[in-house]
Amino acid sequence: MEKIALKVKDLWFGFKNWVKENPKEAAILTLILLVGAFLRLYKISQYMTFLGDEGRDVIIVRRLLAYGDFFLIGPGTSIGEMYLGPLYYYMMAPALFLAGFSPVGPAIQIALLGVVTIALVYFIGKEWFGKWGAALGAFLYAISPTLIIYSRSSWNPNIMPFFALACIYSLWRIWRARQWKWVIVLGISFAFVLQSHYLGLLLAPTIGLFWLLTFLKEKRKGFGTKEFIKTSVIAAVVFAALMSPLVIFDARHGFRNFSAMKKFFAERQTTVSARPWNALPKIPELSTKITSGLVTGRNNALAKTTAGFFLGAIGWLLIFRWKGLSQKEKAAYILLGSWLGFAILGLGLYKQEIYDHYYGFFFAAPFLLLAGLSQEIVKTKNKGAVILLAIGFLFLSWANIKNNPLWYSPNRQLQRGMIVAEKIREESKGERFNLAVIAERNYEDGYQYFLEKEGAPVVDIDAQRPETITDQLFVVCEIPREKCDPTHNPKTEVANFGWTKIEKEWEISGVLLYKLVHSK
Repeated sequence: MEKIALKVKDLWFGFKNWVKENPKEAAILTLILLVGAFLRLYKISQYMTFLGDEGRDVIIVRRLLAYGDFFLIGPGTSIGEMYLGPLYYYMMAPALFLAGFSPVGPAIQIALLGVVTIALVYFIGKEWFGKWGAALGAFLYAISPTLIIYSRSSWNPNIMPFFALACIYSLWRIWRARQWKWVIVLGISFAFVLQSHYLGLLLAPTIGLFWLLTFLKEKRKGFGTKEFIKTSVIAAVVFAALMSPLVIFDARHGFRNFSAMKKFFAERQTTVSARPWNALPKIPELSTKITSGLVTGRNNALAKTTAGFFLGAIGWLLIFRWKGLSQKEKAAYILLGSWLGFAILGLGLYKQEIYDHYYGFFFAAPFLLLAGLSQEIVKTKNKGAVILLAIGFLFLSWANIKNNPLWYSPNRQLQRGMIVAEKIREESKGERFNLAVIAERNYEDGYQYFLEKEGAPVVDIDAQRPETITDQLFVVCEIPREKCDPTHNPKTEVANFGWTKIEKEWEISGVLLYKLVHSK
């Protein structure tokens, strides 16, 4: 602990000295971070997503804290019937505890991690290319609507951008600086990536490639190879230890998770293609979609122009500027190229719908690429090119700010869950009850969390156990009244309750609440 305290102290004094020596740069970075923090933390309790998935997570973590219910698996995936590891749940626990079991605590944790990621984008961009390009890339990262949305809700994929960037920077320190302790950081970070979303597997080719390049370089030079291998073994052990709960669970349950993963990749006609060349025709459209989702604030017209800029600027860099680049800059572009290249190739092989959070393992990559290309344009000292760059930056800033999620009314999902749960608790009169939610994209756990937290006797229905069927069923209906029909809805929780009639109904916080009892 004493060594850690000294290390923290050294970092703090180093930071203070950097601020004194670079006041203008520190002021610019502070402004960027304040903007990023404001956009992520402002009224976070009203804007954060809090539906079934988020409710499920806090239910599990609360049970860990309140009853010591330890677990070996994390959330299930939306496709493939696979489970992630439990690291994110354990990461949530301190934040939920410090917030007095309010779900806002883990959401703030994610927001702060998002702000730290902005700082990482800046410092990595500065180390690789220069401070002006780094400031441009970090600012656009800070105001990107997609990144803001995924930085203010507690959800397992939302930790991926930070840990994926930590993986890439670890590779940089290993490959370029021969700092072997970063191999352990890499192992830890990659474990967090894989336990936030399995698309993090697309980082594996880049990790494997640069580990191999480092090994070959060390072997060629004839020194450091043993130390590198030794540290890699330690990192592998740490990685395996962090992944072990999932493996233990799988071994106890007939390797269900492994079988599901095998099935997912084996049934390639519906999930992924095994032929890399099948991704090539998709690259232009996919690149534009990625640019729109991350860089241009979902402005598709501007996304096409920006994607064209990326393509043209990369060609200009390779043809006219490559020879003049430093070895460090070349190395940074090679690492970036591998990161982005494998990401786009992998997504191009995926046959199902691609959502914005799937990009989490390379959220920072387009912004670092933009930082490098912008810095190179500034270095030319060509006034026309610099003016065009400034205009492009203003257009991108305008597009992102125009589509900023704060312009829209907050969803108040958390408040709705609390109000409806309180009404159910009040109307249940302290008697046992069952719960059902009828919605297009939601389920019971968002409401059930608050019921359990307040000690309401809510019981999950199990058709095989008659004792779990109570005398009253509360149905929350989030769809229009004419489509709800709570007494005949095929939802499992409703159907298992049996024949019912409506005893009472209310309209609360934009949803319909029904109290159903058994019909005689």
